Amino acid sequence: MQIPAISPLHAPELAARLEHRINDKTKPLGSLGALERLARQIGLIQGTDQPVIARPAIVVCAGDHGVTQEGVSAYPQSVTWQMVENFLAGGAAINVFARQNDCALHIVDTGVNHDFGPRPGLLDRKIAPGTANFCTGPAMQRAQCEAAMEAGMRFVDTLRADVLGFGEMGIGNTTAAAALMAALTGIAVEDCVGAGTGLDAQGVARKADAVSRALQLHAAAATPLEQLAALGGFEIAFMTGAMLRGAQQRLVLLVDGFIVTSALLVAAAMQPAVLDYCVFSHCSDEAGHRRMLDYLKARPLMQLDLRLGEGTGAALALPLLRAAVNFLAQMATFSSASVSEKNG
Repeated sequence: MQIPAISPLHAPELAARLEHRINDKTKPLGSLGALERLARQIGLIQGTDQPVIARPAIVVCAGDHGVTQEGVSAYPQSVTWQMVENFLAGGAAINVFARQNDCALHIVDTGVNHDFGPRPGLLDRKIAPGTANFCTGPAMQRAQCEAAMEAGMRFVDTLRADVLGFGEMGIGNTTAAAALMAALTGIAVEDCVGAGTGLDAQGVARKADAVSRALQLHAAAATPLEQLAALGGFEIAFMTGAMLRGAQQRLVLLVDGFIVTSALLVAAAMQPAVLDYCVFSHCSDEAGHRRMLDYLKARPLMQLDLRLGEGTGAALALPLLRAAVNFLAQMATFSSASVSEKNG
């Protein structure tokens, strides 16, 4: 498998033009804060001082996890396929927020333990009906992990979008994300594991124990790809591949919560420049997400105490991306509005 080459965002002349356009707007310098940073970043990604957000899309990747056998979730595994049905019927939170924000929504079965059959609106990229229990062996064989990543890359190759947001669904996937976080960052297991979909204290303890045992079992997994195969999920691997290809194709990557950020941890370990293309929509209420963001030196746009997944935070952040490019395009300059600039 060929990991996509990603160019860092380094364009001094374009950066200077963007800075001049931002600073010439009728406002005190820096007064639009994060929106100014967004306008600069989107302009650099798109290679223009007149960036646009015209075709946003969110991909929701679904997959099941064998580690649910360890009692790490408050919900049965069947909820994964039932929620996919809810996505297809248009009844989930991500459907509501995507419609509200005029955002294309793509639902992908990367490895759900259920036979959906051919379904309108469902992209079948099933590698297997769920991963194996990573407490007893690798979650994925290397070939399966690479196949899931390559499926994510091919998905992006067919996509017409300028923003790609990521969401997921998979009972047990906060456990996989916590294991990847601990393996990739070296952060203590107890600081990576949280309540997920609503575990009590005993459930969180079981989850931490499962992650600790998995880390011991797979201690020889040294590369990011090996760690992803040993500890991840099909949906996480799909998103990792899609992120890498999306950055290569100069898309704005809109990152959701804890599980999506675990995929980014893997992608950034493979190609650090992918981070230049990422906008972090929010800080999740899942225990480890703030630590993940701090590790990546990320500045999330929002803090809404979300812990739903599905890409909901990404969808809710879209108006802020649009505001960033719109103020750059539509706001008057000091000269055009005949407004005096700051003294001195």
